[in-house]
Amino acid sequence: LSTGLDLPGRFLFATLTLMTLIGILVFIEEAVYIYRKIPSSKRSIIIWINAAAPVISTTSCIGMWVPRSTMFTDFTAGIFFAIVIHKFLMMMIKECGGQKVLLRRFENGRFTISTGPCCCCCLCLPRVPITRQTLFWLKLGTFQFAVFRPVLIFLSIVLWTNGNYVLYNLSPKGPALWISCFIGALTLCALWAVGIMFRKVRILLKCKNIIPKFALYQFIVILNHLQTTIINIFATQKIIPCAPPLSSTARGSYIAQQLLIMEMFLITVISRVVYRRKYHDLEPPECPAEEPGDKKQTP
Repeated sequence: LSTGLDLPGRFLFATLTLMTLIGILVFIEEAVYIYRKIPSSKRSIIIWINAAAPVISTTSCIGMWVPRSTMFTDFTAGIFFAIVIHKFLMMMIKECGGQKVLLRRFENGRFTISTGPCCCCCLCLPRVPITRQTLFWLKLGTFQFAVFRPVLIFLSIVLWTNGNYVLYNLSPKGPALWISCFIGALTLCALWAVGIMFRKVRILLKCKNIIPKFALYQFIVILNHLQTTIINIFATQKIIPCAPPLSSTARGSYIAQQLLIMEMFLITVISRVVYRRKYHDLEPPECPAEEPGDKKQTP
């Protein structure tokens, strides 16, 4: 590939590769800090979440240098981020003190399910009590995405190696359209579960900067999914012109990968600042007042 690049192209590739390497080093340094300073109950979850941007940047860099590996690198990033979405929900529960403490804090509270991306316009939906069962359904909403997306991606690779799966062929007779729609529905359910939980705990966890953390997570979702999808649609419709020897779809893939490398580098650096700060633990929830008759007299 490097033999077909002019001098500005080689400089661009070298700069983006250097940004990827710096992002990996920043993440490794941050992971060492988290491993030393963060309690073991939260350690692995926070490392997983911080790894999202460097992993996406690395897969994009590999796909930029080796164009034929684009499908595998995109699928790898998709599988990893599906796990990160579940980890982010679990992090919010952990930051509240765990499931038992969260249930005590919001003993009489309710979840507002009329939130994005699924039901933000359905204001008539009832508010759901916060119980062990509703927490189970929220965790299931993200866990199903972490399980089923790798299965569907594996199925796509099997069909692709057999010549039946064409990424840009969205005809109803091909499997690409149906697999993409199913993955999209699973994605919306997982994001909906995270949105419901965030809307409830954002005031409580404001002292732990949960709003900037959620914003970084949302940026990764938008840039990795929505931005890439829009660029691929433009390339498929020939809005992005071809530039021999690159076709429109190949140019669209290059543009998406190069943008992701720069954006994920910035998110990696910002995440280091947001997650590295020391936060105080929340005060334990107040115990319900005891009845006068229930309090035993001690001699």
